Amino acid sequence: MGLFDAILGRSKPVRPDLDQLFAVPSAALTLQAATGFTPTGLGSVCFAGVEGGGFARLQEDVRELLDADTERGGVPVEFSRDAYGYTWLLATQPADDSAALVNDLHAVNTLLQDGGFGPHLLCSLIGFRDAEGRALALVYLYKRGTFYPFAPLPGGAEKRDNQLELQVRGVLGDDLRVEKDLSRWFPVWGAAGP
Repeated sequence: MGLFDAILGRSKPVRPDLDQLFAVPSAALTLQAATGFTPTGLGSVCFAGVEGGGFARLQEDVRELLDADTERGGVPVEFSRDAYGYTWLLATQPADDSAALVNDLHAVNTLLQDGGFGPHLLCSLIGFRDAEGRALALVYLYKRGTFYPFAPLPGGAEKRDNQLELQVRGVLGDDLRVEKDLSRWFPVWGAAGP
């Protein structure tokens, strides 16, 4: 950062650190012990849709990579588009193997980033549920390199359980790099999976 950037209040954007995703399995243990939320085995990556042959080929590479275990009983990856035009990739692993799920999500993010589509990556989600059936997602913001909890209230009314989100922030503050700016805790209505 140069002198003029400092004077004008500009800062360098945080470089994405995809390795932060590897902290999720241990954070999941902390989350389960403190709140009773357990992994669902569902995770997703959201990115802005891109047209063109290069992106279509990359999407097929992602599908081939993640579908390699379908012959051994693995669940095929699913692509979908939400109401806002964003593309979601849904990955599924056994609920007790959050490390495998994180590996899948890391691989997808890395392939997209290395393929030149990093600016189109928005977030990754890892899903959780508690004994009452309440949903929770840990959202990784690609461009910020941070996580935040997203807890939609049941019933599909697009309302959040803010108290639970703040509780989870407190529980996971030592395990994950939690986003400090609450205005960046965007709702992810219609997210694939969690």
